[in-house]
Amino acid sequence: MTSLSAEPGRPAAAPAEAEPTRFRALRRSWVLAAVVVALLVQMAAAMATTAVRQSPTVDEPVYVSAGVTYLRDHDLRRNAEHPPLGKLLIGAGAVLTDPHLRASFDGGDYRFGRQFLYRWGNDPQRVLLAGRLPVIALTLLFGLVVFAFARDLAGPAGGLAALALYAFSPDVIAHGSLATLDVPAAGLLLTSVWLLWRARRRPRPYLPLAGLALGAAVATKMSALPAVPVLLALAAVSVWTSRPSRRPLPTAVLSAAGVGVLAVAVVWASYLAVDPRLRWTAPADLPTVGGLRGQAAGWLPFPRPFQDGMRAQFGFEDRRWTGFLFGQVYHGSRWYYLPAALLVKTPLGMLALWAAGVAATLTLPRLRPAAPYLLAPAAVLLAGAMTGSRDLGVRYAIFVPIFLAVAAGCAVLVRWPWAKAATVALLLFVAVSSLRTFPYYLPYSNEAFGGPSRTHLRLHDSNVDWGQDLGRLADRLRERYPDEPVWLVYKGSGSPSYYGIRARDPLTAPPGRVRGLLVVSDSWIVKNDPRLTPLIRSSEPIDEVGHSITIFRRPARAP
Repeated sequence: MTSLSAEPGRPAAAPAEAEPTRFRALRRSWVLAAVVVALLVQMAAAMATTAVRQSPTVDEPVYVSAGVTYLRDHDLRRNAEHPPLGKLLIGAGAVLTDPHLRASFDGGDYRFGRQFLYRWGNDPQRVLLAGRLPVIALTLLFGLVVFAFARDLAGPAGGLAALALYAFSPDVIAHGSLATLDVPAAGLLLTSVWLLWRARRRPRPYLPLAGLALGAAVATKMSALPAVPVLLALAAVSVWTSRPSRRPLPTAVLSAAGVGVLAVAVVWASYLAVDPRLRWTAPADLPTVGGLRGQAAGWLPFPRPFQDGMRAQFGFEDRRWTGFLFGQVYHGSRWYYLPAALLVKTPLGMLALWAAGVAATLTLPRLRPAAPYLLAPAAVLLAGAMTGSRDLGVRYAIFVPIFLAVAAGCAVLVRWPWAKAATVALLLFVAVSSLRTFPYYLPYSNEAFGGPSRTHLRLHDSNVDWGQDLGRLADRLRERYPDEPVWLVYKGSGSPSYYGIRARDPLTAPPGRVRGLLVVSDSWIVKNDPRLTPLIRSSEPIDEVGHSITIFRRPARAP
């Protein structure tokens, strides 16, 4: 007699045989869950340690104070060049500290943020940490998306490989532990792409969720806009090719349009959540943007504050920024800056696995349908970022390590001899390289370029020195150089006096009076400022802090 659950023509498994099979499956699932948790716990510990120790980076006070203003005063004017959703999440953490806010303050966003942290009776590090925690939580959740996406494509082994690359990525850890918008926007885009991939089997539940995630990405940062047409095209493909049979092409197009409508609705909802009456007056310093760019901003079906924010972004793009790459200072931008910076700041094993994963995705028949989903959005976003005028850091391409972690997980499907052993070895190499840089993730560079202590010789700004080490500098001066006169040139939004640093500005003093310790942020060193460079040349480097600040000693009598 056969079991009711047996397939026709196949005898049912004996109870003695079925029980070990179920036990082995349960044990494998528990082991898989344990490894996932271990990787995420490691990442959480790295980000939490980094968040606790670092002083505010350049942009964080702006985002934290704007988010608190949105929630407390429902005023959209602060930091209008970015949509509000990411700042609402950051502000939701900061308001838990019950910070003091002076909404009547009349000044620029950067000055407003510094005053909010340091002048109005708040505990700066406590407020800042509270604002960073929502981003840390989101970064960990996106790790689960990376794992789930790669598991869908390449099984549990692929999911673990992808999650390991994500969890040990120095750039993701560095920017995922800050109250900024780069990682949230990139992670939401990946979430939307994953949901679109799943819509190939079940369009009805997954397409609306993909539209919401896409809208959340655009409502977090405008740099997500170039990916919107790509994701809408992928939505149409998912519906058209969905199982069990192909849907009519008009149905696919209408479904993609529905995804777009949902995305637009999320952007509108993010603005209405701040101010339901959507009161808005364009800033007096809003740049006039003509031509096709200005028309495009007005045509987009988004609120007027969003459109004016785009005009503000175009104004930033029209400036000539100072760049630094491989020891050369230049004005303007170089199209190859981001690929070059990624080459420096990505672990060598990760670069190899990215290449293997992309090759597997393009060549293996099982994976080819996933290639447009994984590679097209990242390629379009990278091409758009490479045309920008701000060569200020790989954070503008943070989507690359996030998307390519999933692609790299597909490398486990390669059947070449030694492929599995090579994949494991490369993953271990990545883990060791990442752990060695702990807790200095922001200035990370790989071994081929000398490691974190040499990054400032090749890159600057948010790649190395974004103002994050004031607290460490204060500890170093107190422990090693007590009572010595300090002259400080600092890049960042922190307040040196809050951390107990008593320093004078050497840029405003006659060179002959600058004696003692000359402390300089590394991003200032590469500027070749005529007021600072002679002082550095006549000083001796004696110490460094966090791979981002150099301490020089000025002789009693300068030559």
